[in-house]
Amino acid sequence: MKALQYRTIGAAPEVVTVPDPEPGPGQVLLKVTAAGVCHSDIAVMSWPAENFPYALPLTLGHEGVGTVAALGAGVTGLREGDSVAVYGPQGCGTCPKCAQGKENYCLRATELGIFPPGLGAPGSMAEYMLVSHPRHLVPLDGLDPVAAVPLTDAGLSPYHAIKRSLPKLVPGSNAVVIGTGGLGHVAIQLLRAMTAARVIALDVNEDKLRLAREVGAHEAVLSDAEAPAKVRELTGGLGAEAVFDFVGMEPTVRTAGAVAAVEADVTIVGLGGGTLPVGFGVLPFEVSVMAPYWGSRSELIEVLDLARAGAVSVHTETYSLDEAPLAYERLHHGKINGRAVILPNG
Repeated sequence: MKALQYRTIGAAPEVVTVPDPEPGPGQVLLKVTAAGVCHSDIAVMSWPAENFPYALPLTLGHEGVGTVAALGAGVTGLREGDSVAVYGPQGCGTCPKCAQGKENYCLRATELGIFPPGLGAPGSMAEYMLVSHPRHLVPLDGLDPVAAVPLTDAGLSPYHAIKRSLPKLVPGSNAVVIGTGGLGHVAIQLLRAMTAARVIALDVNEDKLRLAREVGAHEAVLSDAEAPAKVRELTGGLGAEAVFDFVGMEPTVRTAGAVAAVEADVTIVGLGGGTLPVGFGVLPFEVSVMAPYWGSRSELIEVLDLARAGAVSVHTETYSLDEAPLAYERLHHGKINGRAVILPNG
């Protein structure tokens, strides 16, 4: 079968031919319908050799949906042909966090060498992929695969981040979204669907801000040196009760801290490597700074339920598997408006 692999440190990913996988006991083989392209992959491919944590070659793709092609011995509850989404952050299944469905925070994954698909284990950018256990699969129940696949990360990660701050996002509150691309434009929709907050979007170009307005942002502000002052002006000098940074670079985390209100949540979701100092007098009183990771299985189910209700949708561009390197190149240069989706069997 064909697969998109990162094969050499510092090189572009390549489409190659690899052996067809076969499911072992307890495993599920999926024929991949759609695979999402994510900035996280670019971050992974930017790591130097001395810090690279995964074995190469690595089949990319940590967002995946597909149809069940074959079941390993002992698998129950699924049938061939079922259309399912893959829950990506897979853990041991038995530690206290996994027992709560929070496999994104598995306490033993590192110890046991368990990696998510596309982030250490073979991912979804292939004609077929193996899933280690049926608990990692969630029925699509009628959702369009192309529309649904980004929700497994670009929907789940902002949903998890926003859900933590719901008590602060009451009527009269303000929420700032920094970076309105793949995750950010979904976050805006989630904030509109789940809260009464006024949503203020920040990004570096007008195309991204136009998308932010289209999906529901009340205000759209150019993310430059003047942005903190503009947000303060929009919030009557008080700042925002919740700030979500989907970029995570040094300038954006500084902006996040600068627009936070007293008792605000600042949540850094992006993998840009920026850090926000915390200490008495550094930020407004009682600001909480968080760096969450992905979300729980139950939260993925909730995100898909929101999509079925029409409360959230993802702006997508589709590419064939042979065009996948181009999709990454366009993403790297900021030319993807929303989310790129690969169709390995399209």
